[in-house]
Amino acid sequence: MERAQERADDGTPSGPPSRAEDPPTALELLVHGVGGTTPERMLDDPRTVRITGDDTAAVFRRAADAGTGGSDGWSGGADVRSGGPGAGTGGTDAGIRPVPEAYVWCNLTSGNGTRALWLLLLPFMVVNLAHWMRPGTLGRARTVRLYGLLVRLAALTLTVLLVAGACEVALDLVAWQCAGTRACAERHTWLGFLSPAVSGNGWWSRPGRRLALAAAVPVALTGLLWYLSHRTWNAYESQRPLTPAPDTDEAGGGTALGRPGFWYGRRLVARLRAAHTAAGLLTVAAVLTAAASGHDRGPGGPAALDLLGRLLAAALAAGALGVLWVVCRRGRSEHRLDRALDARLVRLLPLGALAVLALALVHAGWERPGWRSAGRLPGDAAFGGIALAQGLLVIALAVVARLLHRVLPDPRAALRGLGGPVVTLLACALGGVMAGGVSQRVADWLDGTGSFLPGPPVLLTWQAAVIPPLLLVLLAVCGLLAGRTLRLARAERATVERDYPDETKEPARTRRIARVRATAALTDSAPLVVAVTAATTLLLGAGALVGARLSGRTPGLAAEDAHPFVQGAADTAQALGSWLIGFGFILFVTWGRRAYKDPSARRTIGILWDVGTFWPRAAHPFAPPCYAERAVPDLTWRMTSWTRATGGRLVISGHSQGSVLAAAAVWQLGPADRGRVALLTYGSPLERLYGRWFPAHFGPAALGALHREVDCWRNLYRRTDPIGGPIGLPGDHGPAVDRPALKDPLAHGRTDRHPLPAPLLGHSGYQADPAFAEERERLLARLRPDGVPTPRPAPAGERVHGS
Repeated sequence: MERAQERADDGTPSGPPSRAEDPPTALELLVHGVGGTTPERMLDDPRTVRITGDDTAAVFRRAADAGTGGSDGWSGGADVRSGGPGAGTGGTDAGIRPVPEAYVWCNLTSGNGTRALWLLLLPFMVVNLAHWMRPGTLGRARTVRLYGLLVRLAALTLTVLLVAGACEVALDLVAWQCAGTRACAERHTWLGFLSPAVSGNGWWSRPGRRLALAAAVPVALTGLLWYLSHRTWNAYESQRPLTPAPDTDEAGGGTALGRPGFWYGRRLVARLRAAHTAAGLLTVAAVLTAAASGHDRGPGGPAALDLLGRLLAAALAAGALGVLWVVCRRGRSEHRLDRALDARLVRLLPLGALAVLALALVHAGWERPGWRSAGRLPGDAAFGGIALAQGLLVIALAVVARLLHRVLPDPRAALRGLGGPVVTLLACALGGVMAGGVSQRVADWLDGTGSFLPGPPVLLTWQAAVIPPLLLVLLAVCGLLAGRTLRLARAERATVERDYPDETKEPARTRRIARVRATAALTDSAPLVVAVTAATTLLLGAGALVGARLSGRTPGLAAEDAHPFVQGAADTAQALGSWLIGFGFILFVTWGRRAYKDPSARRTIGILWDVGTFWPRAAHPFAPPCYAERAVPDLTWRMTSWTRATGGRLVISGHSQGSVLAAAAVWQLGPADRGRVALLTYGSPLERLYGRWFPAHFGPAALGALHREVDCWRNLYRRTDPIGGPIGLPGDHGPAVDRPALKDPLAHGRTDRHPLPAPLLGHSGYQADPAFAEERERLLARLRPDGVPTPRPAPAGERVHGS
């Protein structure tokens, strides 16, 4: 971003001018896509100036353009006729070109090294996506609310699962099992002060005090999640959108994305953050109370501590009911800007849970003569209960999604409207693998080559053991898709040759183009891969739950009396699953460490969140933040300030994910402002990805309404692009949205116009295609300046609204 802030060498100012110039009537607002870029590349000029914004997201102009205007909506350049974006006649009068501006938002998703921590929040991000995958419907408001409630409850179980996994590692494996076993404590000398045998029955060696000390790990994890959520909440959810104009329609252009409060989820995220933080603290308190109460209720247990344990159990139940009430009581309020905050609830609920935790720490750490740690803590029932609850929630969610889909069937919707339940299942499975995998690897590390520790709960071992068969199924699916891609590539060769009728064909070049086209088509097979993964995960997960429940032993021990092949397969799956999880965990840590040190790797990780964190945090407050809650208001303010101040023309052009941001920002405009805007999208996933996976918000009705309400919309795509695709809307309201697929490469071989081989561009380089300039000029020509009033200069010291 430093390069983007440089000024022109001749001292061109970056602020607004001292006097108002004759306003131009055309502005081109460029929005980049995934991975980010620089304003110099977007504007095709080495000298750019930031005219509004900050180091996180900003609008830039060429330095040459900044001298004739500022960020107040009056700006423009009236005499530059060539070069880069905005060049050419563009349908404007007297050779005046539109002023290009670049909105750079890449730092919203790929900033400093702390972004690498978001890798740990992957299950939370995935379950948050499930909330937005609801099928489109008409009416059925109660069913829609039930869908959102079920996803929020599934998200709550993920928080409990993650904290329970941390408790399993710190409290059970380290403090209870290893510190309570002489051989393990001697092997890991840093645990000596917790071991009765090594420390000579020191003060910290009492089981309850060991557990209380180890509870610092899951409590710190919960605190870290709260901190990350609260910090990003201040930076993203607290960005207030533009106040709706009086003529704004509540329908928001046929989609919820146009509602006034859609990009302002401050209140809900604060409520959910309080509930999930309290749930994490109560989970730690429950583990401590269960361990101590197990001893107190036995023969000869202290009656006073037993009574206190029962009171703590009642307080835990009351706290759990409070958390459920907060999660169930209120969903998103999108029809208005909800500025309320529920400050007392947000503050008192976590504090109450913290008070219960403090009592549980005192209760567990109290002196109990004769209490010794043996076996493992009672975790099998807890993890089994979480897995069962998640399965039931997924089944209920599937029923609700199917009911909604039947009301308004959408043949293009992924998985026939079951995308949300399937993704919820994958999020739960991912959370289970992360919790169980870390537990299994820590147990193996503590135990070494010996067998003196009982290890983690049996269910976690079973869950690790199902990973190898799941990978075999996925390998078979990949083989099937590879065969299909090869067949498609062979069939595509004839089409490639027809696309270049007057050129000399090179067989190797033809095969390469056909192969790239066939590979790009793999994106459309994503529903198949997700469906097979989810179905296999559901079956194997149910089998693991039943196997652990019935046998009470690990897969290898449960298969002792089975056929040698079955026994060998069980032992192999158990060992291989443990190592695969360990390898995945090491890969996560290595990737995060590299992202902290290497900016290029940090940007690669940022690309993942460009797609996954577009949506607001409606289900899980600990998910990575929604960058669109900053980007969409930024774009809306800029477009509104321009159209209202100048009455001028505006083309917003978005590449890739930038096209999604552009569409979302246009939906936020009032009907009058939408009618002054033309939309140019290229390499756009609006229909290919968002329309299929998020049909309630980007389905045919929503995209059709957008086409009707903007002045004009044109879309460019290539058959070699794995992300972008056609929109598929007819020309009922102006020209059809889609231009025929662009040639890629522009020339098959060497020609007089292309003496060197033209590159295969795929998802990039759309602005270099002559079709881009043609479509931009057509859009500007349609936005006639006739009847546009000349604005009055702003009084001295006054800034135009939206600056």
